[in-house]
Amino acid sequence: MIRNAIGSLMGLIGAAAAVWSPFRAWYDGRHGRDYRLTDLFSGSGIDPTGKSGVMASILLAFLFAALLTLAAVFLRSRVLMAVAGIVVIGITVLWMVRQGQAVGSLSVGGDGTGLGEGVANAFGGGALLILAAAVMRGRGRRRTRTPAPYEPLDLPPVTPTNAAWPPPADHT
Repeated sequence: MIRNAIGSLMGLIGAAAAVWSPFRAWYDGRHGRDYRLTDLFSGSGIDPTGKSGVMASILLAFLFAALLTLAAVFLRSRVLMAVAGIVVIGITVLWMVRQGQAVGSLSVGGDGTGLGEGVANAFGGGALLILAAAVMRGRGRRRTRTPAPYEPLDLPPVTPTNAAWPPPADHT
C-alpha cells in the first residue's frame, strides 16, 4: 500500500512537471506551447517562427499523459503509468529531432539560447512517471479459494453381510 501511495505521488508530480513544461522556454526562449503537435508528425517539420494555439500545441499530448496518469493512480496500474511516461519522453525526443532538423543542430547555452528548462521539465516529468511505474506495486492479485483436497470417508467395506442394497429376497 505504501509503495502504491509513493508511486502515485511520484506520478502526479511527474505529470504536473510535464504539463507545466510547455509554459516554459524550450528553445531560444520560445515556449513549448508555440510548437504545434502536428508539426512533429508532418513532413515539413517545425516552423521556426510559427505560433500555435495552446490546445493545438505539445501541451495536448502532455494533457493526455496526465489523464493516463490519473487513470493509473485510480486503477493502481503500473502499465498506464509507464505508458504516460513513454508518451511524455517520446513527444519530447520527437520534438528534439524535429527541432534539430529545423535549425541544423541543438545547443545548450547558459544565456537563454539553446535548449531551455521546458525540455528539462518534460524529460524529468517523463522519467519520474516511469520511475513511479517501477515503484508502484500495482493492483493485488485476487486469490481464489481452492477447495480442500478430496479425502475418502473411513467407512467399513461393503460385504454381503452388511450391504443394505439390494435388499434380501423374501422367500415366503
